[in-house]
Amino acid sequence: MRNKALGAAVVALGIAGATVLATGTAGSHGYTDAPISRQKLCANGTVSNCGDIQWEPQSVEGPKGFPAAGPADGKICAGGNSRFAQLDDPRGGAWPTTTLVAGQSYGFRWQFTARHATTDFRYYITKNGWTGTKALTRADLDPQPFLTIPYNNQQPPSTLTHSGTIPAGKTGRHLILAVWTIADTGNAFYACSDVKF
Repeated sequence: MRNKALGAAVVALGIAGATVLATGTAGSHGYTDAPISRQKLCANGTVSNCGDIQWEPQSVEGPKGFPAAGPADGKICAGGNSRFAQLDDPRGGAWPTTTLVAGQSYGFRWQFTARHATTDFRYYITKNGWTGTKALTRADLDPQPFLTIPYNNQQPPSTLTHSGTIPAGKTGRHLILAVWTIADTGNAFYACSDVKF
């Protein structure tokens, strides 16, 4: 009887391990949907030819420490994850945009499919003159985040909105990069949202 119980436990652990491996990293997953992110546009079918990201909008996970570390330039929107390289493709500047008003308050919303202890959330925006016709680099962004929300190792709820002020003086097309930094792993989640003023 003991051998049967031990065998069942081994099988259960094997199935659990295979499930974790099949779904990528275990634990935290999330994306922004206000302003709508590129991965959400792919998942809801607004944008086609997206590859795997259409099924996994919550999985844009890469090394944390942005901007000093993290994904390489040109691979930021995909979190450095080659499976989601379509997110770094500028598509000739044709990603759909959310209209915002510079200098006004906005609710930046995250959706989480799994939660994790969190260091903070940071929001960056491109410099004036960015056209959206090339993959995002650090040089394209204002050097400091315009909004930082410390989270003190807490787990976020399934939906979380941060109220912040859009930087004044922004005109034309821009990209907002949202970075969710995980406290107890070496990773962060990345979401790029195309906007216009």
